[in-house]
Amino acid sequence: MPPDERAIIHVDMDAFYASVEQRDRPELRGLPVIVAGLGPRGVVSTCSYEARRFGVRSAMPTAQARRLCPDGVYLWPDLARYEEVSDQVFEVFHEVTPLVEGLSLDEAFLDVTASQRLLGSVEAMGQRIKTAIRERTGLNASVGMGPNKLLAKLASELSKPDGFRRITAERAAAELAPLPVGRLWTVGKVTEQALHRLGIRTMGELAASDTARLASALGRQVTALQALARGEDERGVEPAQAEQSIGAEHTFDVDVAELAMAEAWLLRHCERIAARARQRGLQGRTVTVKLREPPFETYTRQAQLPAPSSSATEMYKLARGLLHAWWKAQRRPRLRLLGVSLSGFAAERQPDLFDTAPARRVADQVQDRINSRFGTGSLVRAGVLRTRERD
Repeated sequence: MPPDERAIIHVDMDAFYASVEQRDRPELRGLPVIVAGLGPRGVVSTCSYEARRFGVRSAMPTAQARRLCPDGVYLWPDLARYEEVSDQVFEVFHEVTPLVEGLSLDEAFLDVTASQRLLGSVEAMGQRIKTAIRERTGLNASVGMGPNKLLAKLASELSKPDGFRRITAERAAAELAPLPVGRLWTVGKVTEQALHRLGIRTMGELAASDTARLASALGRQVTALQALARGEDERGVEPAQAEQSIGAEHTFDVDVAELAMAEAWLLRHCERIAARARQRGLQGRTVTVKLREPPFETYTRQAQLPAPSSSATEMYKLARGLLHAWWKAQRRPRLRLLGVSLSGFAAERQPDLFDTAPARRVADQVQDRINSRFGTGSLVRAGVLRTRERD
Protein backbone atom coordinates (compact mmCIF):
# COMPACT_ATOMS: atom_id res chain seq x y z
CA MET A 1 0.00 0.00 0.00
CA PRO A 2 1.45 3.41 -0.89
CA PRO A 3 2.40 5.35 2.26
CA ASP A 4 0.05 8.25 1.39
CA GLU A 5 -3.04 6.02 0.96
CA ARG A 6 -5.42 5.94 3.91
CA ALA A 7 -5.06 2.89 6.11
CA ILE A 8 -7.79 2.17 8.65
CA ILE A 9 -7.96 -0.67 11.15
CA HIS A 10 -11.14 -1.75 12.92
CA VAL A 11 -10.74 -3.87 16.05
CA ASP A 12 -13.67 -5.65 17.70
CA MET A 13 -13.18 -7.91 20.71
CA ASP A 14 -14.93 -11.26 20.37
CA ALA A 15 -17.90 -11.66 22.77
CA PHE A 16 -16.04 -9.32 25.10
CA TYR A 17 -17.89 -9.54 28.43
CA ALA A 18 -18.49 -13.28 28.11
CA SER A 19 -14.87 -13.87 27.05
CA VAL A 20 -13.58 -12.03 30.12
CA GLU A 21 -15.79 -14.24 32.32
CA GLN A 22 -14.56 -17.41 30.59
CA ARG A 23 -10.94 -16.26 30.89
CA ASP A 24 -11.24 -15.59 34.61
CA ARG A 25 -13.30 -18.72 35.32
CA PRO A 26 -11.84 -21.58 33.26
CA GLU A 27 -14.71 -23.88 34.26
CA LEU A 28 -16.98 -21.76 32.03
CA ARG A 29 -14.96 -22.32 28.85
CA GLY A 30 -16.95 -24.15 26.23
CA LEU A 31 -20.24 -23.39 27.98
CA PRO A 32 -23.01 -21.05 26.80
CA VAL A 33 -22.31 -17.94 28.92
CA ILE A 34 -24.84 -15.10 28.88
CA VAL A 35 -23.93 -11.80 30.56
CA ALA A 36 -27.17 -9.99 31.28
CA GLY A 37 -29.45 -8.30 33.73
CA LEU A 38 -30.97 -11.23 35.60
CA GLY A 39 -34.22 -9.72 36.84
CA PRO A 40 -37.59 -9.40 35.10
CA ARG A 41 -36.41 -6.27 33.25
CA GLY A 42 -33.05 -7.74 32.28
CA VAL A 43 -31.50 -7.54 28.82
CA VAL A 44 -28.57 -9.53 27.39
CA SER A 45 -25.35 -7.47 27.25
CA THR A 46 -23.41 -10.11 25.35
CA CYS A 47 -23.06 -13.85 25.14
CA SER A 48 -20.45 -16.42 24.21
CA TYR A 49 -20.39 -18.03 20.79
CA GLU A 50 -21.62 -21.25 22.42
CA ALA A 51 -24.78 -19.39 23.48
CA ARG A 52 -25.25 -17.85 20.03
CA ARG A 53 -25.80 -21.33 18.60
CA PHE A 54 -29.08 -21.35 20.53
CA GLY A 55 -30.17 -18.05 18.97
CA VAL A 56 -29.24 -15.83 21.93
CA ARG A 57 -28.16 -12.31 20.88
CA SER A 58 -27.17 -9.01 22.48
CA ALA A 59 -30.05 -6.67 23.43
CA MET A 60 -32.45 -9.63 23.68
CA PRO A 61 -34.66 -9.72 26.82
CA THR A 62 -33.12 -12.12 29.32
CA ALA A 63 -36.44 -13.94 29.68
CA GLN A 64 -36.37 -14.75 25.96
CA ALA A 65 -32.73 -15.90 26.21
CA ARG A 66 -33.67 -18.27 29.04
CA ARG A 67 -36.36 -19.83 26.86
CA LEU A 68 -33.88 -20.35 24.01
CA CYS A 69 -31.02 -21.52 26.24
CA PRO A 70 -32.38 -22.75 29.59
CA ASP A 71 -29.12 -24.48 30.52
CA GLY A 72 -26.91 -21.44 29.89
CA VAL A 73 -24.72 -19.83 32.54
CA TYR A 74 -26.29 -16.45 33.33
CA LEU A 75 -24.07 -13.80 34.94
CA TRP A 76 -24.47 -10.19 36.03
CA PRO A 77 -22.16 -7.78 34.14
CA ASP A 78 -19.05 -6.72 36.08
CA LEU A 79 -18.48 -3.41 34.31
CA ALA A 80 -15.56 -2.33 36.49
CA ARG A 81 -13.64 -5.46 35.52
CA TYR A 82 -14.50 -5.06 31.83
CA GLU A 83 -13.31 -1.45 31.96
CA GLU A 84 -9.96 -2.57 33.36
CA VAL A 85 -9.49 -5.01 30.49
CA SER A 86 -10.66 -2.37 28.01
CA ASP A 87 -7.96 -0.01 29.30
CA GLN A 88 -5.35 -2.69 28.51
CA VAL A 89 -6.73 -3.10 25.00
CA PHE A 90 -6.75 0.64 24.29
CA GLU A 91 -3.16 0.92 25.53
CA VAL A 92 -2.24 -1.42 22.67
CA PHE A 93 -4.04 0.83 20.20
CA HIS A 94 -2.23 3.96 21.36
CA GLU A 95 1.14 2.26 20.96
CA VAL A 96 0.39 2.11 17.23
CA THR A 97 -1.30 5.47 16.61
CA PRO A 98 -2.74 8.44 18.52
CA LEU A 99 -5.70 8.47 16.11
CA VAL A 100 -8.05 6.11 17.95
CA GLU A 101 -11.84 6.42 17.82
CA GLY A 102 -13.36 4.29 20.54
CA LEU A 103 -16.90 3.10 19.78
CA SER A 104 -17.34 1.18 23.03
CA LEU A 105 -15.25 -0.66 25.63
CA ASP A 106 -14.46 -3.38 23.10
CA GLU A 107 -14.42 -1.71 19.69
CA ALA A 108 -12.43 1.03 17.95
CA PHE A 109 -11.25 2.47 14.65
CA LEU A 110 -7.56 3.33 14.22
CA ASP A 111 -6.11 5.56 11.51
CA VAL A 112 -2.64 4.08 10.95
CA THR A 113 -1.86 5.94 7.71
CA ALA A 114 1.09 7.87 9.14
CA SER A 115 2.26 4.89 11.23
CA GLN A 116 3.12 2.90 8.10
CA ARG A 117 6.42 4.76 7.70
CA LEU A 118 7.55 3.66 11.14
CA LEU A 119 5.76 0.35 11.79
CA GLY A 120 5.37 -1.17 8.33
CA SER A 121 2.35 -2.35 6.40
CA VAL A 122 -1.23 -2.22 7.63
CA GLU A 123 -1.20 -6.02 7.87
CA ALA A 124 1.91 -5.90 10.05
CA MET A 125 0.25 -3.40 12.38
CA GLY A 126 -2.98 -5.39 12.43
CA GLN A 127 -1.09 -8.53 13.43
CA ARG A 128 0.89 -6.58 16.03
CA ILE A 129 -2.35 -5.35 17.61
CA LYS A 130 -3.97 -8.77 17.55
CA THR A 131 -0.93 -10.48 19.09
CA ALA A 132 -0.41 -7.84 21.78
CA ILE A 133 -4.06 -8.02 22.88
CA ARG A 134 -3.82 -11.78 23.12
CA GLU A 135 -0.58 -11.67 25.11
CA ARG A 136 -1.74 -9.00 27.56
CA THR A 137 -5.36 -10.01 28.12
CA GLY A 138 -5.64 -13.62 26.97
CA LEU A 139 -8.54 -12.62 24.71
CA ASN A 140 -9.18 -12.78 20.98
CA ALA A 141 -9.84 -9.75 18.80
CA SER A 142 -11.10 -9.61 15.25
CA VAL A 143 -9.06 -7.18 13.15
CA GLY A 144 -10.29 -5.69 9.88
CA MET A 145 -8.25 -3.46 7.56
CA GLY A 146 -9.14 -1.25 4.64
CA PRO A 147 -8.73 2.19 3.05
CA ASN A 148 -11.78 3.51 4.92
CA LYS A 149 -13.95 2.85 7.96
CA LEU A 150 -16.68 0.99 6.09
CA LEU A 151 -14.34 -1.57 4.56
CA ALA A 152 -12.29 -2.01 7.73
CA LYS A 153 -15.42 -2.70 9.80
CA LEU A 154 -16.88 -5.09 7.24
CA ALA A 155 -13.54 -6.92 7.09
CA SER A 156 -13.57 -7.56 10.84
CA GLU A 157 -17.26 -8.53 10.87
CA LEU A 158 -16.87 -10.97 7.98
CA SER A 159 -13.91 -12.72 9.60
CA LYS A 160 -15.29 -13.17 13.14
CA PRO A 161 -14.49 -14.80 15.48
CA ASP A 162 -10.73 -14.35 15.95
CA GLY A 163 -10.67 -12.75 12.52
CA PHE A 164 -7.99 -11.07 10.45
CA ARG A 165 -8.89 -9.69 7.04
CA ARG A 166 -8.12 -6.81 4.70
CA ILE A 167 -10.40 -5.46 1.98
CA THR A 168 -8.55 -3.31 -0.55
CA ALA A 169 -10.07 -0.53 -2.64
CA GLU A 170 -9.50 -2.66 -5.77
CA ARG A 171 -11.41 -5.61 -4.29
CA ALA A 172 -14.16 -3.58 -2.59
CA ALA A 173 -16.85 -3.83 -5.30
CA ALA A 174 -16.43 -7.59 -5.69
CA GLU A 175 -16.30 -8.22 -1.92
CA LEU A 176 -19.35 -6.09 -1.17
CA ALA A 177 -21.57 -7.09 -4.10
CA PRO A 178 -23.10 -10.26 -2.55
CA LEU A 179 -23.59 -8.77 0.93
CA PRO A 180 -27.11 -7.85 2.12
CA VAL A 181 -27.91 -4.13 2.07
CA GLY A 182 -28.68 -4.29 5.79
CA ARG A 183 -24.95 -4.47 6.49
CA LEU A 184 -24.46 -0.85 5.41
CA TRP A 185 -24.03 1.33 8.49
CA THR A 186 -26.75 3.85 7.48
CA VAL A 187 -29.36 1.26 6.50
CA GLY A 188 -31.86 0.66 9.29
CA LYS A 189 -34.93 -1.54 9.18
CA VAL A 190 -37.14 1.04 7.46
CA THR A 191 -34.63 1.73 4.67
CA GLU A 192 -33.89 -1.97 4.28
CA GLN A 193 -37.59 -2.74 3.83
CA ALA A 194 -37.94 0.08 1.30
CA LEU A 195 -35.04 -1.37 -0.72
CA HIS A 196 -36.54 -4.85 -0.52
CA ARG A 197 -39.82 -3.53 -1.93
CA LEU A 198 -37.80 -2.27 -4.91
CA GLY A 199 -36.33 -5.75 -5.34
CA ILE A 200 -32.90 -4.68 -4.05
CA ARG A 201 -31.40 -7.05 -1.51
CA THR A 202 -27.64 -6.91 -2.06
CA MET A 203 -25.07 -4.12 -2.12
CA GLY A 204 -24.22 -5.01 -5.69
CA GLU A 205 -27.84 -4.50 -6.75
CA LEU A 206 -27.96 -1.19 -4.87
CA ALA A 207 -24.76 0.08 -6.50
CA ALA A 208 -26.02 -0.83 -9.99
CA SER A 209 -29.58 0.50 -9.59
CA ASP A 210 -30.93 3.56 -11.38
CA THR A 211 -30.42 6.55 -9.08
CA ALA A 212 -33.59 8.34 -10.19
CA ARG A 213 -35.71 5.26 -9.50
CA LEU A 214 -34.20 4.90 -6.02
CA ALA A 215 -34.62 8.58 -5.22
CA SER A 216 -38.37 8.37 -5.64
CA ALA A 217 -38.47 5.89 -2.74
CA LEU A 218 -35.50 6.91 -0.60
CA GLY A 219 -35.02 10.63 -1.17
CA ARG A 220 -31.74 12.46 -0.75
CA GLN A 221 -29.81 9.64 0.89
CA VAL A 222 -29.60 7.65 -2.34
CA THR A 223 -26.28 9.09 -3.57
CA ALA A 224 -24.60 8.40 -0.23
CA LEU A 225 -26.04 4.87 -0.05
CA GLN A 226 -24.86 3.96 -3.52
CA ALA A 227 -21.37 5.30 -2.74
CA LEU A 228 -21.23 3.09 0.37
CA ALA A 229 -22.45 0.10 -1.65
CA ARG A 230 -19.42 0.64 -3.92
CA GLY A 231 -17.14 0.70 -0.86
CA GLU A 232 -16.64 4.47 -0.81
CA ASP A 233 -16.57 6.14 2.61
CA GLU A 234 -15.06 9.56 3.35
CA ARG A 235 -15.58 9.54 7.12
CA GLY A 236 -12.43 10.16 9.10
CA VAL A 237 -11.33 8.56 12.35
CA GLU A 238 -12.28 10.94 15.15
CA PRO A 239 -10.10 10.53 18.25
CA ALA A 240 -11.88 10.77 21.57
CA GLN A 241 -11.97 14.15 23.21
CA ALA A 242 -10.80 14.61 26.77
CA GLU A 243 -13.09 12.72 29.13
CA GLN A 244 -15.99 14.95 30.16
CA SER A 245 -17.42 12.85 32.98
CA ILE A 246 -17.08 9.51 34.76
CA GLY A 247 -20.30 7.88 35.86
CA ALA A 248 -21.96 4.75 37.15
CA GLU A 249 -25.62 3.83 37.37
CA HIS A 250 -27.82 0.83 38.09
CA THR A 251 -31.37 -0.08 37.07
CA PHE A 252 -33.07 -2.08 39.82
CA ASP A 253 -35.07 -5.19 39.04
CA VAL A 254 -37.29 -4.37 42.02
CA ASP A 255 -37.90 -0.70 42.78
CA VAL A 256 -35.97 0.58 45.81
CA ALA A 257 -38.23 2.10 48.47
CA GLU A 258 -35.73 2.08 51.34
CA LEU A 259 -33.40 5.04 51.78
CA ALA A 260 -30.65 2.96 53.38
CA MET A 261 -30.50 0.70 50.30
CA ALA A 262 -30.34 3.72 48.01
CA GLU A 263 -27.48 5.11 50.12
CA ALA A 264 -25.59 1.83 49.83
CA TRP A 265 -25.86 1.90 46.04
CA LEU A 266 -24.83 5.54 46.02
CA LEU A 267 -21.68 4.68 47.97
CA ARG A 268 -20.94 1.77 45.64
CA HIS A 269 -21.15 4.09 42.63
CA CYS A 270 -18.96 6.72 44.29
CA GLU A 271 -16.26 4.14 45.08
CA ARG A 272 -16.21 2.96 41.49
CA ILE A 273 -16.12 6.45 40.02
CA ALA A 274 -13.41 7.66 42.41
CA ALA A 275 -11.19 4.67 41.60
CA ARG A 276 -11.54 5.31 37.86
CA ALA A 277 -10.77 9.01 38.34
CA ARG A 278 -7.60 8.21 40.32
CA GLN A 279 -6.55 5.68 37.71
CA ARG A 280 -6.79 8.39 35.03
CA GLY A 281 -5.10 11.04 37.16
CA LEU A 282 -8.26 13.18 37.24
CA GLN A 283 -10.01 15.19 39.91
CA GLY A 284 -13.53 16.50 39.47
CA ARG A 285 -15.56 19.19 41.13
CA THR A 286 -19.14 18.60 39.94
CA VAL A 287 -21.18 15.72 41.37
CA THR A 288 -24.44 14.82 39.61
CA VAL A 289 -27.01 12.36 40.95
CA LYS A 290 -29.49 10.78 38.53
CA LEU A 291 -32.75 9.42 39.95
CA ARG A 292 -35.51 7.67 38.04
CA GLU A 293 -38.92 6.97 39.52
CA PRO A 294 -41.10 4.21 38.08
CA PRO A 295 -42.04 4.03 35.36
CA PHE A 296 -39.67 6.51 33.62
CA GLU A 297 -39.65 9.95 35.26
CA THR A 298 -36.02 11.05 35.62
CA TYR A 299 -34.53 13.76 37.85
CA THR A 300 -30.98 15.09 38.13
CA ARG A 301 -29.48 16.92 41.07
CA GLN A 302 -26.06 18.59 40.96
CA ALA A 303 -23.66 20.27 43.39
CA GLN A 304 -20.04 21.42 43.57
CA LEU A 305 -17.28 20.08 45.78
CA PRO A 306 -15.24 22.75 47.60
CA ALA A 307 -12.21 21.74 45.53
CA PRO A 308 -11.50 19.18 42.75
CA SER A 309 -11.28 15.69 44.24
CA SER A 310 -11.07 11.97 43.48
CA SER A 311 -12.12 10.92 46.98
CA ALA A 312 -15.08 8.55 47.24
CA THR A 313 -15.76 9.86 50.75
CA GLU A 314 -16.04 13.48 49.63
CA MET A 315 -18.09 12.57 46.59
CA TYR A 316 -20.46 10.38 48.61
CA LYS A 317 -20.99 13.05 51.28
CA LEU A 318 -22.15 15.53 48.66
CA ALA A 319 -24.18 12.98 46.64
CA ARG A 320 -25.87 11.69 49.81
CA GLY A 321 -27.06 15.20 50.61
CA LEU A 322 -28.58 15.48 47.12
CA LEU A 323 -30.27 12.09 47.50
CA HIS A 324 -31.73 13.01 50.90
CA ALA A 325 -33.12 16.31 49.63
CA TRP A 326 -34.83 14.56 46.70
CA TRP A 327 -36.11 11.73 48.90
CA LYS A 328 -37.74 14.11 51.38
CA ALA A 329 -39.43 16.05 48.56
CA GLN A 330 -41.21 12.97 47.18
CA ARG A 331 -44.58 11.91 48.53
CA ARG A 332 -43.80 8.22 48.04
CA PRO A 333 -40.12 7.89 47.03
CA ARG A 334 -39.20 4.86 44.97
CA LEU A 335 -36.26 4.36 42.63
CA ARG A 336 -36.09 2.39 39.42
CA LEU A 337 -32.60 3.71 38.62
CA LEU A 338 -29.88 5.48 40.59
CA GLY A 339 -26.72 6.94 39.09
CA VAL A 340 -23.85 9.27 39.97
CA SER A 341 -21.28 11.07 37.83
CA LEU A 342 -18.22 13.22 38.42
CA SER A 343 -17.26 16.02 36.01
CA GLY A 344 -15.53 19.38 35.89
CA PHE A 345 -12.13 17.74 35.72
CA ALA A 346 -8.74 19.21 36.41
CA ALA A 347 -5.41 17.41 36.29
CA GLU A 348 -4.56 15.76 39.59
CA ARG A 349 -2.95 18.25 41.95
CA GLN A 350 0.29 17.85 43.82
CA PRO A 351 -0.38 16.81 47.43
CA ASP A 352 -0.93 19.78 49.74
CA LEU A 353 1.62 19.86 52.57
CA PHE A 354 -1.10 21.25 54.83
CA ASP A 355 -3.77 18.76 53.76
CA THR A 356 -5.84 17.83 56.81
CA ALA A 357 -6.92 14.43 55.44
CA PRO A 358 -3.75 12.45 54.58
CA ALA A 359 -5.24 9.29 56.09
CA ARG A 360 -8.08 9.44 53.56
CA ARG A 361 -5.60 9.58 50.69
CA VAL A 362 -3.63 6.66 52.11
CA ALA A 363 -6.83 4.62 52.52
CA ASP A 364 -7.75 5.29 48.87
CA GLN A 365 -4.28 4.24 47.72
CA VAL A 366 -4.39 1.01 49.75
CA GLN A 367 -7.86 0.20 48.39
CA ASP A 368 -6.67 0.82 44.82
CA ARG A 369 -3.64 -1.46 45.26
CA ILE A 370 -5.66 -4.29 46.77
CA ASN A 371 -8.37 -4.12 44.12
CA SER A 372 -5.75 -3.93 41.38
CA ARG A 373 -4.06 -7.07 42.67
CA PHE A 374 -7.06 -9.17 43.67
CA GLY A 375 -9.81 -7.80 41.42
CA THR A 376 -12.30 -4.95 41.52
CA GLY A 377 -14.56 -5.13 44.57
CA SER A 378 -12.14 -7.19 46.68
CA LEU A 379 -11.96 -4.33 49.19
CA VAL A 380 -14.97 -2.03 49.60
CA ARG A 381 -16.40 0.15 52.34
CA ALA A 382 -18.76 -1.72 54.65
CA GLY A 383 -21.74 0.32 53.47
CA VAL A 384 -21.40 -1.15 49.97
CA LEU A 385 -21.91 -4.73 51.13
CA ARG A 386 -25.64 -4.29 51.40
CA THR A 387 -25.96 -3.78 47.64
CA ARG A 388 -24.84 -7.35 47.07
CA GLU A 389 -28.18 -8.50 48.41
CA ARG A 390 -29.62 -7.04 45.18
CA ASP A 391 -26.92 -8.27 42.75
